[in-house]
Parts: sequence; C-alpha cells; structure tokens
Amino acid sequence: MFKVLVADKMAEEGLKVLRDHALFEVDVKLKLSPEELVACIADYDVLLVRSDTKATAAVIEAGKKLKVIGRAGVGLDNVDLDAATRRGIIVMNTPGGNTIATAEQTMTLILGLSRCLVPAASSLAEGKWDRSSFKGTELYGKTIGIIGLGRIGTEVAKRCASFGMTVIGNDPYIDEERAKRIGVTPATLEAIYQTADYITVHTPKTAETLNLIGEKELAMMKKSVRLINCARGGIINEEALAKALQEGKVAGAAVDVYTKEPPEPTNPLLKAPNCLCAPHLGASTTEAQVNVAIEVCEQVVDALTGKGVRNAANIPYVDPDLLETMTPYLRLAEKMGLLASQIKRGAPQKITATFSGPVADLEVKSLTSAIMVGIFQPHLEYSINMVNAPVIAKERGVQITEQKSTDTRDYADLIQLTLCTSDGDVSLDGTVFAKNDARIVRIDGYHVDARPYGQMVLLRNKDLPGVIGSVGAILGKHNINISDMTLGRIDRGGEAVTVLNVDEVVPEEALKDIGKIPSVLKVQQLRLS
Repeated sequence: MFKVLVADKMAEEGLKVLRDHALFEVDVKLKLSPEELVACIADYDVLLVRSDTKATAAVIEAGKKLKVIGRAGVGLDNVDLDAATRRGIIVMNTPGGNTIATAEQTMTLILGLSRCLVPAASSLAEGKWDRSSFKGTELYGKTIGIIGLGRIGTEVAKRCASFGMTVIGNDPYIDEERAKRIGVTPATLEAIYQTADYITVHTPKTAETLNLIGEKELAMMKKSVRLINCARGGIINEEALAKALQEGKVAGAAVDVYTKEPPEPTNPLLKAPNCLCAPHLGASTTEAQVNVAIEVCEQVVDALTGKGVRNAANIPYVDPDLLETMTPYLRLAEKMGLLASQIKRGAPQKITATFSGPVADLEVKSLTSAIMVGIFQPHLEYSINMVNAPVIAKERGVQITEQKSTDTRDYADLIQLTLCTSDGDVSLDGTVFAKNDARIVRIDGYHVDARPYGQMVLLRNKDLPGVIGSVGAILGKHNINISDMTLGRIDRGGEAVTVLNVDEVVPEEALKDIGKIPSVLKVQQLRLS
C-alpha cells in the first residue's frame, strides 16, 4: 500500500485515478504550514503539489518513505530538485496538461495588449466614451519572436501564424529542420531583440534563463516592441522592464508570472504604464486543471507499479513504448553492476559501459544508471536507485564513460562493463537471449554462460580434472544444491573460471573447504537476489 499526501487542491477526476487503485491510499491536507508538512510527511510515499506547497530540503529530509513528488503543472520552482535527487526521490511534472491553456493565455495577453482592452474597458466602466485614447495595433504583418519552442512555444507559433504574423524563434534544443517544420524561422536571440515587434518567452526558469532579458537586451529592441511573459517570473527582469516602460523605450508588456507570487504591492510592474498584469492564469482553465491532475496521478500509478516513469525531471526518460523492450536490459545492467562490485569490492573509481547491437539504440543513459545502481548497492547503507545513482557517482568522483560500439563479439547485442576499483579491475559482458533470458557471457575475457540470479559461487581455478567433483562433494556435504553451472577457459590446462548457481547461502566453512582444494585459486560467494 502506498500512501499519498495531496497538499494542494486538485481536480477530483485526478484523485479518482488513485482512489480507484487498490494499492493507493489518499489523504488530502490543504494549506499546511511548512512546519506541519515536515511533521506529517514521514508517513507518506508520495507528495502531490501544485504551485502553493513548497517541497523544501527540510520536507524531503523528513520524508523518509518518499518515493515520488508529483507536480500538477510544469514549473518545479517549489521543489528542491537537488535534495530530492540525492535521496533517490523521483520528481515528476505534467508538461502536457496545460499546454493549450497557457498558449491561449499568451494569445489573450497579446491581443489584449495590442488593442488596449483592459484600460478601455476600465474607462467605459467609469462612464467615459473615449475611443481616441485606446488606438491599438494589428497583429497581421508583424514579427513575433518566440524564445523557447517546446510544447507551449510551438502552440503559440501555430496561433500567431494564423494571424498572419511572421514567426521567428530561438531554442538551443530545437534544430533548424524541426523549427521550420512547425512554421518558425530560426533566429539568434540578438536578431529577435533587434527585429521583433512582439517577443514572448516560453523557457523554463534556470540559471541560464534567469534575467535572460534585462537592461542590455531591452536597449536592443524597437521602441514599438511588446513583451509577453507567461512562462516564469524573473526570465524578464522586472525592474528593467518597468523602467523601460516608464521611459517609453518599449511600447508595452503583458505579464502573467512574477519573481515572487503573489507579487508585492511595490512590484514596479503593477504601476508601470502600458503593462497588462494577470494573476498567473496561464493554466487556470477547467480543462487544464483536470488534465494535469489526471496526468500526474496516472504517472504516479505507473511509476510505483512498474509501468515506467514519465515526465521525471531527475531520471532518464524511457519511452513507454520501449519500456517492455528495455526492461530485460535494465535488469541485466543492474545485475552486472552488482556482480562486478562483489568480484572487486574496493571503492569504485571508474565505470565504462559499452553498448553494441540493437541495445545501443535504446535509452543507454538509463542502462548506465542501472549499472551504477548495482555497483553502489554493496557500498551504501541507504537506498539507491536510478535517480540518485549518477549523483552519488559524481559526489564520489567516480569517472563514468558511456559509449557505443559495432563489435557485438558474435552476439546479437551486448552490454560490456569494465569496473576499476581500489582493489583492481573486472570486466563483464552480458546479453539477453530471446525476450528476457539474461546471461553473463564473459568474465575477464573468459567465455561463460551464467545466469545472474540468486546465490552464486565464483571460482578461479586451474583447468585440471577433478575440480568440479571436489566442489560438488563439499557442497553436497553441506546440503547445498547446485542449480546451474558454467565454466570457461582460454587455454587448456591453464586458468579457468567456474560459476555456480546454488539454492542456498553457502556456509563459510564450506567456502573455506573449497578454497583448500589444490586446483582452486580463489573462491567468492556472490548474492544477486
């Protein structure tokens, strides 16, 4: 049973997704103070929020059982992503649920700003009939610069094109072909600042985009320019924008988001001329609120019932359509890491993961993360998963090399792992036969056919008659059954590797007896269950 705390108001249609599932118990506790949230979060596996509740480092530290933090919306300003990642907590948002609502709000602000709609309506409400003071401007034939061409930016581009606008845009993650396909002419930021009649921002708020547009950028723009921000407060510097409006250096602005929400009464944009200010209504439609609630709850169910993780901000994305294909490789990758870290028990220093064949076309970052999970498990007392494994590697100075190769070494596809530790190096090759039959096919260059599961015994031995018989006799004496066995050698009579799968944990006494066999050079017990 997973306990879910809903800390902000969400549509009942979304919560029904959780309540209708036997594995989820839902508590709704709204308007909790930070102290109250810290006090109660320890009982919950999932925290669901919108924009009001802050999932701070203190909340995350107190949430000893937390597995998922879900944000019904796009922005994650109210979630301490670093703290959650270190704890191995999946943080997910819902970037698709409010796309249309925010795009339409952007167009509403563009149109309202262009036709002086709000001041004209206010004037009429005061009993005035003043048409001459509210002369607007048409969108047709104007150039709009869109900064950020994700879901929302793309939808805004479509709508602006339908108004007969020339659409130019900038997004470092969108190539020229993709931009043109959605009807946008790629442009540098400088070109947008210098040529656009309208500029709208649709980027996430990051260290790179904070104060993206400030005094310097505003000075590059036309005096007739109009700016729109429905993304995040602070992407356009509020003080610089207010000053430019006061001095007539820009014609107008429409703002739906603020650096601090709700904005202080002293926020300069609230009093700036020709500035249309809205109280963060981008996602405030009935449809959007239902969509994001359903979306985040469905994502939580999928994540905690093994159906895959979507829209996570701190874990590699795996396409749900590929998840069934990837799952056997993810399991194999983790088992390879776990096996390698027990063969060489020293502190990990370098991990090299190489992918060959069809597996190289999958999401290899996820596979590398799974390898890291296996490697770090024996070294840590706290929980480790694909969320915090890369962070742990970075904090411990472990060098990660991820590469693809065409050399499958006679297998359809192959995962190759080399682990360098303070105790020496080990290399493993693994593959998946049929649909889910994972095998280790090489250990330090020795060909084997080992199934990575349960209790295993690894021998380094001389390739001489009688070794297997002696080992079997000792295990039989201790009532230990051998379920699988494989051995590999490079040269006849030289050194060999023998891998046994056994049904029970092998007592230390039996391991010592095996180690006394003259042909046995080393014996190790490995646990992969």
